[in-house]
Amino acid sequence: MTKKRDTSADDIGRRAERMKSARDNPGPSPLAGISTFGMIGWSIAVPTVGGAFLGLWLDRVAPQDFSWTIALILGGVALGGLISWAWISKEGGGE
Repeated sequence: MTKKRDTSADDIGRRAERMKSARDNPGPSPLAGISTFGMIGWSIAVPTVGGAFLGLWLDRVAPQDFSWTIALILGGVALGGLISWAWISKEGGGE
């Protein structure tokens, strides 16, 4: 006659370990995604708007054959894209 081992204590131990692991290592928060989205938006919007204002001023002060405004808006979008890319890479988005 073999003695059956009591598995309820083992089950409770496994559940406790899973609960502790979930508490110690929470998953990503939905708010983290929203904040990332906002950070990327501001990283692109600020250089773009700054480029537009600087371009409008340069179009009045130092007119050229090309539009400073359009050139600096495009430059602001490119700069904002680089800032966003660097920020996402630093935060671990490239995993």
